Amino acid sequence: MPGIYDQGLEKNPANYAPLTPLTLLQQTGSVYPEKIALIYGDLRRDWGTTYRRCRQLASALVRAGVRRGDTVSVVAPNVPEMFEAHFGVPLSGAVLNTINYRLDADSIGFILGHAESRVVLVDREYGPVVKKALAAMTTRPLLITIDD
Repeated sequence: MPGIYDQGLEKNPANYAPLTPLTLLQQTGSVYPEKIALIYGDLRRDWGTTYRRCRQLASALVRAGVRRGDTVSVVAPNVPEMFEAHFGVPLSGAVLNTINYRLDADSIGFILGHAESRVVLVDREYGPVVKKALAAMTTRPLLITIDD
């Protein structure tokens, strides 16, 4: 049985807002822009810069023809661009599909085709295996190379 402190506390805009990865990005980018968001070797990137870069990625994807519900795949290790893709791709309205970079070309090609990937972001190191996968596909996604 609800107590007196539970009465009148139904979820509404004044007392409840779900925290999603995109609202987290916006809030931290706006409230704590100078705080460190990621550390990668000698690279230090703050939340303000990360927020800007994720918005730029989303904008670039939309300009490239990505629409809400499209799939954007990524073949990359845990590099800063992979981190940014986790925010930038959903920010564009697309669905993020991360693919294990250790897979062979046939497996990567199957996943890209099954996901109907519109774009694939690939770390330059794994470019040859992804290009081999794309060569066997009838409908090829846009290939964007990550220079790590």
